[in-house]
Order: sequence, then C-alpha cells, then structure tokens
Amino acid sequence: MDGQTSTPLSVDESIEREKLELEAAVFAKAFSPIVSLSRWLWAKTSVALPATATAVLSLAIGVLIWHWASTVNFNWFINFENVPTPGKVFSAFLAHMQTEVFYIHIGVSMRRILISYSLAVVIGILVGVMMGRSLWVRRFLMPYIEVVRPIPAVAWIPLAILMWPTEESSIIYITFLGALFPIVLNTLHGVEQTPGVLVKAAQSLGASRFGIFWHVVLPGALPSIAAGLAIGMGVSWFSLLAGEIISGQYGIGYFTWDAYSLINYQDIVVGMLVIGFLGTLSTAAVRLMTRPMLKWQRRARTT
Repeated sequence: MDGQTSTPLSVDESIEREKLELEAAVFAKAFSPIVSLSRWLWAKTSVALPATATAVLSLAIGVLIWHWASTVNFNWFINFENVPTPGKVFSAFLAHMQTEVFYIHIGVSMRRILISYSLAVVIGILVGVMMGRSLWVRRFLMPYIEVVRPIPAVAWIPLAILMWPTEESSIIYITFLGALFPIVLNTLHGVEQTPGVLVKAAQSLGASRFGIFWHVVLPGALPSIAAGLAIGMGVSWFSLLAGEIISGQYGIGYFTWDAYSLINYQDIVVGMLVIGFLGTLSTAAVRLMTRPMLKWQRRARTT
C-alpha cells in the first residue's frame, strides 16, 4: 500500500506476538467480572452513596481483588503467589491482639510520634512565620532547608546514632526532621500569600505590627498551615518507620521488619495495615483539631 511493502515477521517474532496476545486475552478474561462489577456498582452508587459509604465500598472492592489474586496465585505482571489471603492476615491480627507485646509496639510508636511531631509543630510554625515575615531570616535559613530537606530518613540513621546518646533519641530526631520541613514550608507559603491589600487596610486603621500579624496574617495563613500539619504527620510516620527498622527494638516498624526477617508473610501485612491505620487515624485527628481554626474560611465559601 502506497508503494510500501510490509516486512514479514520471523517465526520467533510470530510466536512471541501470539504469546503476548494470548496473555492479554487471559488477563482481560480474568478481570472482566471485576471490571463489570465495578461499573455496575459505580452506576448504582456514584450518586446515592455518601462519601463514607463510598470509601467503605472502595476498600471492600480492594479486599475482594486482593483475596481473588492471592487465592488463584495470580502471577502475570505482579506476583501474588506468596501473598497471604485477607483471611490469614486477619487471623494473624486477632492472634497478636491477644499478646501484650503487640500493644507495646503500637504504644512505643505512638509515643515517638507524639513527641517528635509536637516538637516539629512548635518549631516548624515559629520558623515558618519568621521566614515569612523577615526577608533576612528567609535568606539565612533557606539554604539549610533546601540542602537538608531532600535527604531521606534512612540516610540520617548512621549519623543520628552517632549524634544522639540513645537509639530512642535518634529515632525521635529522625521523625522530627521528617515532620519539620512540610510544616515550615507550608507556613512560609501561607504567610507569604497574605493579601497585601488587607495588610495595608489594617495599617491605615492604625493596627500595630503584632495586631496585623495576629488578626490578618495568621488567619490568612491558617489553611496552608493546616495542610502542612497534615502532610507533616504522614511524613513523620514514614521517617519513624525507617528509624525503627534500622535501630529500634520496639515499635510497629520493628515488628514489621522482624516479620520480614523471619519470612512471616502474614505478620508483614499485619504490620503494614496497622501502620496505614495509625497513620490515617493520626492524620484525621490533626485535621479534626485544625477544623475549628478554619471556620472563617468555610463561612467565606458559603457567602
């Protein structure tokens, strides 16, 4: 066609092509019931269900897919042959709930999060406000933030162990760093985004510098600060688990890594799910606590 002739495929290429087409057909046939079910559920519930019910339904579909893939030992582009079923994971979770050490792991991790995150909130907001209000402070501190911020939590572990007298303090330090930078940068962004018109209006009315900050700048920065607090909580869990895996003796991160060392697949998934649940719960708690500070924003949207 158009003076061009197609190059015939070799025998090996033809076999490989037929193999790929066969695998694609098997994959499509295997997942077609799930796709059909998802489409039907979406058509029936996308309008009627509230947000919470939709989230529960989404999780239920995910568990069903997980159960199916691990039951049939699905192995195409991802391998589920060694992944335990949800039932086995749930049984392992119930067994651990009968032991005291499981609650010790959770309690130790929660205590570390509480200490390190509280320090990050206080220091992060103060530093962010100072950087937003003072050009000199921003120019002085920003190079340190830009250099230190990209360093992953795992890379800090050897130096933190050398710097701090105990493993506990080194883990708290690593977790603190993880939460600090999102809070600092979001606070800085919120302070910088305060409309200059509002500041000038407050100045024309005779407001003091503290009054302008307290009644104009800080309320305007609160939405960004609240977002930074939520992000910082999530990053703090990531940093905490990195520290517990390497140098901890207790904590849910150590529990998960110990299960991996013993090739206990059920406990690995139990640890992962507990981490996800605790992280979600703590982030939701942060958002709940910051909601009263943002009442003015919701009122502004409704007017």
